[in-house]
Amino acid sequence: MTKRSISKGVIKDIIIVGIGVLAIWIGLQVAFGTQNPFYVVASGSMIPVLQVYDVLIVQGDCLGSTDSKNCIRLDWYTPFEDIKVGDVIVFNRPSDHNRVIVHRVVSILDDDPKTIRTKGDANPASIPGTDFPITEEEYIGKVAYTLPQVGYVTQLLKPPINYVIIAIVIGVMIIKQMSKRKKEKELPFSDPLDSDSPDTIEELSDVDKVEKDSEYSEYIEKSENTEEEKVKSVEENKTDEESKTDKKTSEKDKKE
Repeated sequence: MTKRSISKGVIKDIIIVGIGVLAIWIGLQVAFGTQNPFYVVASGSMIPVLQVYDVLIVQGDCLGSTDSKNCIRLDWYTPFEDIKVGDVIVFNRPSDHNRVIVHRVVSILDDDPKTIRTKGDANPASIPGTDFPITEEEYIGKVAYTLPQVGYVTQLLKPPINYVIIAIVIGVMIIKQMSKRKKEKELPFSDPLDSDSPDTIEELSDVDKVEKDSEYSEYIEKSENTEEEKVKSVEENKTDEESKTDKKTSEKDKKE
C-alpha cells in the first residue's frame, strides 16, 4: 500500500512538472513567434560577435503554420520582409535544410521574391548553398538576445549524463514522498480517554467538579432536613411540656 501511494505521489509530481514546463514552452513560442526560440552556437563562424556555446534567443516570423499566409503574426514578430543588411539571422541551410545556421545578412539579392545573402563574420566569403540564396522558406528568425556561454549547460543533457539527472530527479521525488509518509505516521495519536491528555484532564476535572457540586448540594439538603427535624422535635417537646403543665394545673384546680 505504501509503495503504491509513493508511486502515485511521484507520478503526480512528474505530471505537475511536465505541465509546468509545457506551459512555459508554449508561452515562449507564442512570445517569440517560432517553434524553437533558443539555439546554441556550435561553430566559430561568427567570432568575435558570437562565441561557441552562446545561447541565442530568436524573434521569429510567425507561429502555427509553415505556410506564412496562414500562420499567426503578432506586432512584435520580425517578418522576413523586414530583414535588412547587418541583421544576424537564423536560417536553414538552403541546399538541404538539414542544418541550422546563424550568419549576418550582407546583401539583398532580389526583392521579388525577397532573396538575401549572408556570411559568417569570421569567414572570408559567403559560401554558396550555405549563405545564399536565402528566401522566406529558409528563414527562422532574427537574433534578438544573446546569453553568453549558457550553452555549456546543454552538454549536461547529452547521454548518459541526462539519464543520470533524470534518475536523480525521480529519486528526490521518491525521497520526498517517503519523508511525507513517515511524518504522517509519526504524528501523535491522542486518545480522548487518555488521562495524560490536557483536554481529558480538563474534562475529568469538570466531571469531578460536577460530582463535588452534586455531593455538596446533597449535603446541604441533608443539613436543612436535619435542622427542620430538630426544630420540629423541639416544637413537639415544647408542646408536650406545655400539655403536661396544663394537665398539672388542671388537676391542682380540681383538688382545691
